[in-house]
Amino acid sequence: MTSSLRSHGDRKSPSSPDQQTQQTQQTQPSRHRDAFFDNAKFLAIALVGIGHSWGQILNGNPTVEALYRVLYTFHMPAFIIISGYFSRSFDASPRRVKRLITGVVVPYVVFETAYALHRRFSEDPGNDISLLDPTYLLWFLCALFVWRLTTPIWQTLRWPLPVSLVIAALASVTPTIGNDLNMQRVLQFLPCFVLGLLLRPEHFQLVRRRSVRILSVPVVAAALAIAWWSMPRMQTDWFYRNASVEDMGAPWWSGPIVTLALFGCSVVLTACFFSWVPGRRMWFTTLGAGTIYGYLLHGFLSKEATFSGWFHNAWWDTPLGGIVLTALAATVITLLCTKPVQRVMRYVVEPKMDWAFKRDAGDSARSREKRAREANGTAASGSKAPDAAGPKDAPDTSGTPATPTTPNGSGDKVSV
Repeated sequence: MTSSLRSHGDRKSPSSPDQQTQQTQQTQPSRHRDAFFDNAKFLAIALVGIGHSWGQILNGNPTVEALYRVLYTFHMPAFIIISGYFSRSFDASPRRVKRLITGVVVPYVVFETAYALHRRFSEDPGNDISLLDPTYLLWFLCALFVWRLTTPIWQTLRWPLPVSLVIAALASVTPTIGNDLNMQRVLQFLPCFVLGLLLRPEHFQLVRRRSVRILSVPVVAAALAIAWWSMPRMQTDWFYRNASVEDMGAPWWSGPIVTLALFGCSVVLTACFFSWVPGRRMWFTTLGAGTIYGYLLHGFLSKEATFSGWFHNAWWDTPLGGIVLTALAATVITLLCTKPVQRVMRYVVEPKMDWAFKRDAGDSARSREKRAREANGTAASGSKAPDAAGPKDAPDTSGTPATPTTPNGSGDKVSV
């Protein structure tokens, strides 16, 4: 995703300004966001909102339930795989830990409190505020915190994916794990995150080929047929991955089997999803940078509609009602990902909080080194004749490019 840095300090003769500009551009990491990943993140969060709305009208609506089962097989795994891919460079350095706290821990505390208060005022006056029992969709922030902290471990192991699958299978047969931090979901979805850590850009290029796009059509059709067949034979709770098999009344040996089967189905359907994600800039591409806002905020609307009985209207069970509800959910998610919402909510979703952290000694040393290089460069240029100094805004070709913005995949920003 980024260009390699190559030293130019041993050149015997200076290059022309055009060559210097070209070399500087090649040495600097790309400042541009990858449209494919922004598109994928937005489409995934739109599917999350649609899935939450469908979950309210499942009773007596087999078509919606079949679609719901297919959706829940891949939409969160796709979300998590992207999060793992963007966490590859997490190294537990002070800067990364600071971003993990401000981008995950603080929003979790703020929104967990807000969701608990919302339920207290809208439905249950005795509802408690508990940071150990994530409300609704906030389990993902708990999971992301644990997954990202363990990233160096998975990058050190020789066979990280098989190990994570064993952990997920063991979690499915361990009812004593309990509900604290929703650890069942954390562990059962862990293989998806580890898979994201292992992926490289060429893997995404592989699934985006035209042949894969064509093949995905019968695959999704088969998935819909299997989902329809499974409705009287399999509980929907299996797709949530938030309970052990004993809690669902199933024999213990079914846990590992269903865990591996769901993971395989999730990977296949996620590949189908990625194959249809456009790689060029679309009208919704810029919204991909604000998916965390849509994810955290749409739950208030969904829960309020549930508490007020809004979904109890029989019209939502009609085909037209289902279509309108789907369009409404997608529209709400789209609006919540826009720039105005980001500007208003940034102070709680992505707070800076520089006052809460020590200054990183490494960053201070790099800042001093940069200032020293700039001072040396100014002194050297000052000794040249005015007509040899070059234009004022000429790029720095000293071999040390200016610090670029964080490229995609850095692990600094929450990717949901």
